[in-house]
Amino acid sequence: MQKSRKFAVHWILMKDLQSIKQRFGIIGNHEGLNRAIDIAVQVAPTDLSVLINGESGTGKEVFPQVIHTFSLRKHGPYIAVNCGAIPEGTIDSELFGHEKGAFTGATDSRKGYFEVAHGGTIFLDEVAELPLSTQVRLLRVLESGEFIRVGSSKVQKTDVRVITATNVDIVQAVNSGRFREDLFYRLNTVPVRVPPLRERGEDIILLFRKFAVDFAERYRMPAIRPDSQAKDVLINYYWPGNVRQLKNITEQISVIEQDRDVTAAMLARYLPDYQSGRLPVPIRAHSEEKGFGSEREILYKVLFDMKSDMHDLKNLVYDILGSSEPGNLTESGARALRNLYNQGSTEGSARPRRNLYDQNGSSEGSYEQVPPVHVSYNPARESRVIEDTEEVIEESLSLTDREKELIKKALTKNNGKRKLAAAELGISERTLYRKIKEYGLDA
Repeated sequence: MQKSRKFAVHWILMKDLQSIKQRFGIIGNHEGLNRAIDIAVQVAPTDLSVLINGESGTGKEVFPQVIHTFSLRKHGPYIAVNCGAIPEGTIDSELFGHEKGAFTGATDSRKGYFEVAHGGTIFLDEVAELPLSTQVRLLRVLESGEFIRVGSSKVQKTDVRVITATNVDIVQAVNSGRFREDLFYRLNTVPVRVPPLRERGEDIILLFRKFAVDFAERYRMPAIRPDSQAKDVLINYYWPGNVRQLKNITEQISVIEQDRDVTAAMLARYLPDYQSGRLPVPIRAHSEEKGFGSEREILYKVLFDMKSDMHDLKNLVYDILGSSEPGNLTESGARALRNLYNQGSTEGSARPRRNLYDQNGSSEGSYEQVPPVHVSYNPARESRVIEDTEEVIEESLSLTDREKELIKKALTKNNGKRKLAAAELGISERTLYRKIKEYGLDA
């Protein structure tokens, strides 16, 4: 009796879930996707803040609509704002409004989104892109419902439900100081994770067929059909662009290819990096997902380069000493070493010194003043005594400085092409973009 009751409850929930998917155009039966929809429906009747996490192109914008539709605010306004698309100088005016004459071009007063959305829901997409000053204003709205227009001193009240979304690791943004910790905990009251397309298995085939039918109706042509091998490729591909990428590729094949039967070879021509080892999906360590893998790889490169330079220097010394006759070995070796280390030092000029962190081994543009080396020579002794003073060079030992220098050199060498620079550094292109922004190298 108890099992039959549980089955009846489960059947009702699944029936409601299917109706929600049909209503909002959600395709797929993956457990993670169903869980995200279930959380959105359960939290909808409340006024709790919801933070939606997911990669770009996974369809995060659908879930705020689900929450608003099933909430008590469904008859109020619903406003979606892409925070990453608004310039930093005008974001406060867009969100909170401004008074006449507040800044150049403010010819009239204007209501902000929080004022217009009073009694409804506001969806802030890419919330991690907000400037720190705007984050302070947003925190005040969440805590007290109060805000002030730009150029005004009058405090106004608003009653809105805030739903946010981001495709970045917001915890890492908090640790790096780019996002306020108190705002994160205020927004992350109820987290909703939208799974990436590569984790959804058979849902990929369902989405491909749906897109194929849609484009067949739009362009008045038969729908394309993947064979068994093409299905395997679709399921195992990494899909960095998620559902958006799958839709674009389906449209390309529908329009360009004459054959309606899609093979694995045909599909591979439209998948970027298909032959570069991204199939099947790579398994990444937890530390690498947080960005520590790239720093470790760069450190290893630095250490290996230092070891290689020391080996080359030893070989150079042995070659110089070994090129002399046994009777003149000490004198000629000492003279060669003096010429090697003290070249140009008598005139006070700088001599080229190889940069240990230059992968090309180039000494161009790297000059340092090096103190002379004192060599003692005793011709009466058969053994050779070479006393070399320690070379002291003041340089930064910070890994951050070395990493920044490596990135500069890689960008310069590849003429600013970030994809090639990332490949040479051994890091992902996304990590390189983050490092360039972090170190201010995009200016």
